[in-house]
Parts: sequence; C-alpha cells; structure tokens
Amino acid sequence: MSTDSGKGRVVVGIDGSPHSQVALTWAIEEARLRGLGLRIIHAFPALVTYWGSTSSEYYPKEEAGARKMFDETLAAAPAMDDLDVEATMVPGNPSEVLIEASRRATVVVVGSRGRGGFTGMLLGSVSVHVANQAHCPVLVVRGSD
Repeated sequence: MSTDSGKGRVVVGIDGSPHSQVALTWAIEEARLRGLGLRIIHAFPALVTYWGSTSSEYYPKEEAGARKMFDETLAAAPAMDDLDVEATMVPGNPSEVLIEASRRATVVVVGSRGRGGFTGMLLGSVSVHVANQAHCPVLVVRGSD
C-alpha cells in the first residue's frame, strides 16, 4: 500500500454500511477505468460525548470498533491487487475529512446513505455535505436497494 498524498486518486469514504460497500466497489472500478490510484478513507469519532461533556476515555473503544469495521469492509471488497491503494483510518468528522481529501483527488466517491438511522432519506448528511463542499467532482452511489 502506498502512502502518497492522494493527488490524482479516486477517494472513497467507507463507514461499514451497505451503501459504502457499493461505493467502494464503484470506486475500485472507477480507479481502474481512469488508470488512477485509490485512496480508501474511514473517518471515525475521535471523542465521545456523554451528557453534554466530551471525554477521550472511550477513544480506544471507538478506534477498535472502527478498525474491525475497516478490516471487514476491505476484506469483503473486490480484488485491488492491480491498483495503487492507500487505505487509512482517520479520527475526525467524516464530511470534513473527505472534503479535505478532495483537495488532492480527481473524484470522491461516497454512498448515498451511511449508518445513520433515517433510512427514508434519499441522501445522507455526509454525502450531501461532501457533494456541496468538495474541491473536485463527487460521485454519490446508491446502494443495491
């Protein structure tokens, strides 16, 4: 796996949802078609808020859960052996992390909905925010439903 800046790459955000799995599959094919590298990003909460205060004591649990999801998502993805892949986990707000990554990307791919509870929405808050604020084109991929 490469560790370059992501310039000229297809960037995809994953969160363990079925829609992000479809987005990852789409991003893999997009990278192949364009002859670009692939940057897979999972942003997870750095701090947990309880009862109006923020605490970092649960951060290791958050990171462990994020790592498990990240590894499972990559294991379930189509083969990527032929691509230059950078896969990273980043503590932070998913929208902000993906918007920042878009500065050095050719295209950003996100699922239309993530792990949020509002399943009736056509688009999730992350996909809307990234589509509105990104510094490159954004491809919002619908799930198989």
